[in-house]
Amino acid sequence: MGTAAGYIISELRLFRAGLGLSQEDFGRGIGYSGSHVSSVETGGRAPTKDYMAAVDNTHRTGERFTRMLRDLGQLDTAPPWLREWIEFEREATTLRWFELAYLPGLLQTERYARATLSGGRFTAEEIERNVASRLDRQAILERDEPPQLIAVVDESVLRRPVIDQPGLMLEQCERLVELAALEHVQLHVVPSDAGMYLGLAGQFIIAELPDGTRVAHADNQLKAQIVDAPADVAKLAKTWEIVRNEALPRRKSIERIKEAAKSWMY
Repeated sequence: MGTAAGYIISELRLFRAGLGLSQEDFGRGIGYSGSHVSSVETGGRAPTKDYMAAVDNTHRTGERFTRMLRDLGQLDTAPPWLREWIEFEREATTLRWFELAYLPGLLQTERYARATLSGGRFTAEEIERNVASRLDRQAILERDEPPQLIAVVDESVLRRPVIDQPGLMLEQCERLVELAALEHVQLHVVPSDAGMYLGLAGQFIIAELPDGTRVAHADNQLKAQIVDAPADVAKLAKTWEIVRNEALPRRKSIERIKEAAKSWMY
């Protein structure tokens, strides 16, 4: 966990202790369970904007913790709209990831990552910061106890050219084959002849945390959306199963990626 996040968590613990409240009583006051408070204070669950706002509003802190989350978060390399999700990603034991337009960030090469951010949406400085953040996130796949990553991508992602970037897609496909050989990485491809399927509605990720709870992520052109309401996560989990069933098995998916790689050699 980053230094900024660790500091925020420490301040939350000290604040609760100063009030003389147990985790259960503190949670009851702000509308969260005691187990949720415990998970935040031990780093198992990220302190979200909603959580901080609940603390501030209940205890009339003058938005102390909301400001802390915003201001200290700027010390991290991750863009503000993604920082909240990254904390969940770091703690996850399993990540179920569907991508329709791009490859999952954890599987991207540096050149591919930079290409996804180009085109005028970001400044040069923002691009470099976002690329650095994305590459840093990939470290979770190399740690001693990495999460199980199950990724499903639409075949169109493998076939889409990157203009004026010769060799980029060949390099990226070869990287996918390399990563797909890892025991904790499962990569599946929805073939182009699948026709219309539920995944066309958009990208999403479901993270399973150490305590068994699930949190989901979906994003758009402006910001990320964290979904943690059990009913909403359950709907996404159902969508995941439907999309996963449209994809090729693991071995055939790797063969399809190798075919795509060959097509970029010419």
